[in-house]
Amino acid sequence: MEFIDLVKARQSDRAYTEQPVDRNNLERCVEAARLAPSSCNAQPWSVVIVDDPELKNKVAQTTMMPPSAFNKFVSEAPAIVVVIIEKDSAVSSAGAKVRNIQFPLIDIGAFAENFCLQAAELGLGTCMIGWVNERELRKLLNIPGKKRIPIVITVGYPRQNSKRDKIRRPLEELCRYNSY
Repeated sequence: MEFIDLVKARQSDRAYTEQPVDRNNLERCVEAARLAPSSCNAQPWSVVIVDDPELKNKVAQTTMMPPSAFNKFVSEAPAIVVVIIEKDSAVSSAGAKVRNIQFPLIDIGAFAENFCLQAAELGLGTCMIGWVNERELRKLLNIPGKKRIPIVITVGYPRQNSKRDKIRRPLEELCRYNSY
């Protein structure tokens, strides 16, 4: 598959079949994600993959805090990947303070997109969710209290195999050369 076709194929899926996702495929997605670039090669990430149905449903409940009733689809996904920010490297952390930019969040974005692109290549659907009750999720998964959970990713086989057209701003509206 051409890379641009893979990018076009990846979408936020919000309906899944009951078919479980093979752990080998989940690990292939994590492998692609861990190869993402990060500031000063800090790799400030780890994941907890939740595929036990009972626990997965409890994790799904942490994404349905008001006003996010629209996240009811999360419980349909056979697996949920919880992404955790780990300690940043000293150099990256210093650079973040100087620049006033949270490099770990940028790094997590690259990590998550690599994960989702690999999933799409395997025929899996994903949806990145940032609305989560971190406190409750940390308790459920025994994640230490100071760790942050910026995103969870649902993973499964899409119920409908139809790809939606991507509605994006035109290139001319966002791309400039040599001056704003």
